[in-house]
Amino acid sequence: MKHFSKKFSTVVIASLALVSTSVCATPSGKNMSIWIDVGGPVGGPYATVVQNGAKQAAEDLGANLRVVYSDWQPQKMIENFKQAVAANPSGIIIMGHPGDSAYQPLVLEAENKGINVTSIDTALPVSMGAMQDKGFGYVGVSNAKRGIKLAAEALRRGQFKAGDHALVWGIKDIAERSKSTRGMIKTLEQAGLTVDFLQISPETDKDPSLGTAAITSYLASHISTKLILVDHGSLTSQMANFLRNAGVKPKEIYVAGFSLSPATADAIRSEYVQLVADSQPYLMGYLSVVQTVLSKRYGFSGLNIDTGAGFVDLKNINFIAPLATKGIR
Repeated sequence: MKHFSKKFSTVVIASLALVSTSVCATPSGKNMSIWIDVGGPVGGPYATVVQNGAKQAAEDLGANLRVVYSDWQPQKMIENFKQAVAANPSGIIIMGHPGDSAYQPLVLEAENKGINVTSIDTALPVSMGAMQDKGFGYVGVSNAKRGIKLAAEALRRGQFKAGDHALVWGIKDIAERSKSTRGMIKTLEQAGLTVDFLQISPETDKDPSLGTAAITSYLASHISTKLILVDHGSLTSQMANFLRNAGVKPKEIYVAGFSLSPATADAIRSEYVQLVADSQPYLMGYLSVVQTVLSKRYGFSGLNIDTGAGFVDLKNINFIAPLATKGIR
């Protein structure tokens, strides 16, 4: 598994060179305050890894970090952003789920106040195009590409044929975020599979334990399901529990999803989950703080950093699992 792309390595080396050079007698982030919205609820596995990366970067650079949570709700992300702007920090790191139409006027207002803004996890291409020269960048993966890649890899590894039934459990109603789910559906349909879609409710988005009823109910009436793609990291981590409750045996259904956690590692080892795409949220947190500090301190334009690295399965989980336990992978 490739852990670092050449592009990423170049960015990290250049960043650390600037941070550690003897010319800078004091930490680059000294006297800077940065707000970051890590997306999910307090204690959520994905949000926690983003937070861990951001905290480590802030410590390394000497910046003050304020972490806020939004339960994956776009409106709450907007409210968090307005609250952050009112506090007038050096920089704000946002999740892009609400989309450009909701964010761009607010981002412009923040930039006019001298606040550096950058996005993670879900891109804001219009905002970035308009304000990249002011330090607005993106750290994460392409939502459209990540859905397509996961679906294509599952098709390549699994033994599926035209007409087989698949379920995509995802999100279709949140701006840029929805492109991942739509990419999954399109890829499976192009391969000839019969695809059902199940919307992740706002309640389940916030509390993954509520997903048991959704999966149990669906499988009770769709016993021929061969493949489930889960467009949600926290729900992926709970798939072993969901399937056990539904009376499904390991490997009986091919399951693929996103993001790592100790629970996801256990699901892979138990063979209830066969494939996980890792977008490396630790790097989203870490590099977004690095970018904010460097843009604010030295006037660098925004960076566009792709953190997608590869796939995790039964073959490499023993190497990755200890890092997931530490909240790094």
